[in-house]
Parts: sequence; structure tokens; C-alpha cells
Amino acid sequence: MKPCVLQTGPLSPKLDAEIADAFQVHPLWKEADAAAFLAANGAEFDAVATSAPVGASTELVAALPSLKVISCRGVGLEKIDLAAARARGIQVSGTFGVLTDCVADLAFGLVIDVARSLSAADRFVRAGHWIKDKYPLTRRVSGKRLGIVGLGQIGRAIAKRAGGFDMEVRYTNRAPVEGVSYAYEQSLEALARWADFLVVSVSGGPSTHHLISSKVLEALGPDGFLINVSRGTVVDQQALVAALAAGTIAGAGLDVYADEPRVPEALFALDNVVLLPHMASGTVETRRDMEDLVLANLKSFFETGKVLTPAI
Repeated sequence: MKPCVLQTGPLSPKLDAEIADAFQVHPLWKEADAAAFLAANGAEFDAVATSAPVGASTELVAALPSLKVISCRGVGLEKIDLAAARARGIQVSGTFGVLTDCVADLAFGLVIDVARSLSAADRFVRAGHWIKDKYPLTRRVSGKRLGIVGLGQIGRAIAKRAGGFDMEVRYTNRAPVEGVSYAYEQSLEALARWADFLVVSVSGGPSTHHLISSKVLEALGPDGFLINVSRGTVVDQQALVAALAAGTIAGAGLDVYADEPRVPEALFALDNVVLLPHMASGTVETRRDMEDLVLANLKSFFETGKVLTPAI
């Protein structure tokens, strides 16, 4: 018999069909009373297929006594109870590696957009203002200082792109990263004070909640820009809104927010912030690769006992 997979939500028509073809799959999101269903049937499932926004909660993991593997589409795993999985020997996989380039591309796109006011200038032209006014001067990107918060795969890819713009790069991390030439700053506030652009690429979760605080924003200062492609919870959003409105920082480029898809309306009228709908990995190529890896991780586990891209 095929292994039983519990799918927490729709992933894509293609991937849903492929998982259903390879395994016995049950769509949990179609259950009117998911808790009652799990209480009656939870022991049947060997695997969970999920996505980063949905994850696998403490309650879900506890309701699946036969669970052996969780395959997640995405790299932000803060909504998966990793401690419970580790304690029970459950393997957890994410789609690590395949979205790195597209997220780094978008992060650097936000650097250029917010510094050169591309989106704001586009609105200026569309509104017919160019006929009567000149657009204000913007800020140079080349040769500036780029601070990276979190030098993982994505952080290193962002740093690599900065090299093409002759930018000096420094970073902060839980610990110095071996084998890189970038200067390490132990203090986040010191990094912010040094940087012209502060790019956030850390994981979400309790350990990074409001890591970018009002003090960090004050250190970044009126000539500094914040770029966030990690998780909205990493930034104190109320402090950021206030800093943008008051000119405490020069601007921000945001792909993520604290309560998605709700974005603070106070930001809508500000031209010093670029607002994107959490689309960093949202390319045809990357989503295809992510979906292929979700399925490949499940197949690898049941064929070899190990996932291809483990989180723990």
C-alpha cells in the first residue's frame, strides 16, 4: 500500500495531482471539523505535505502518532513545531536552495527601487506630473554600504549581487560565518549605524521577533534604507511606520508584513516605501522547482529513509 499523506492545504493543481498519484492523500482543509477528523483518523498518516504559511502546529503533530516526515513548500519553518518533530525523530524538509536566487534578486531590486524611487517615479509619470514638474533627485546605489542581517544562503546571494555594484558589505549573524570575506558586526545597532542599506534575511519565529526595533531604525538614520525579505514579524512594524512617516529613516522596501495580507494603511500614502505582496519566491521557475522538491523529499524519505533537504 502507498504511504498515507495528510495535506494541510492546496499547494498547486500540478503538485496536488502529483502527490495524489504517488501517495494516499487526504486533504485536511476540506474537513468541516479537522480536529474531530484527526482524533478519529490521525494514526493513519505517515507524512504531512504543507506550506510555510500553514506549517504543522504542535496540535497537528501531536494528533499524528505515526508521523515520520513533514515536507514543506518554503524555507520559513517557524509554523512547524520543530522541537516536537526533533523529539519524536520526525524528519522535516523545506525547499532550501531553489528559491535563493529569486529572493536575492528581489531584495536587490528593492534596494534599487527604494533608493532611485522607481515605483514612486512611475506613479509621478502616470499621474501626469512630469508635464509641469521635475522629479526630485534620488540616491545612488553603487559604491554604498550594505549591511545584511542574517548571512545564510539568501544573505550570501544578496552580498554577491552587491559586489556587482561595488558595495562594501558587512553582516551580523548568530555567529561569524566561516569562509566569507565580509566583515562581521556583532552588534545589530552598530551594523545599522554603519550601513546605507540594511537588508533583513533571517528566519522568522520567537528568536527574531521585532529584531529590527525602534533603536535599530534610529541607528540606521535619516539617510538609511531598510529592506525586508524575511518575515514581517522580524520588524517592529509600528516603529517602522512611525520612522518612515517622521523621516527617521530615508525609506524602506518591504515584501513581508506582520499580518499578511493586511498592510498598514498609513504606508499607502508614503512615497519613501515600496510595498510588495510577499512575492520574493514568486516566479514561475522557482515555484516549479519548489514544488518538485516537495514531492522529491517525500519520495526520497519513503525510498531511502531520508529527505533530500532536511531542516533538522
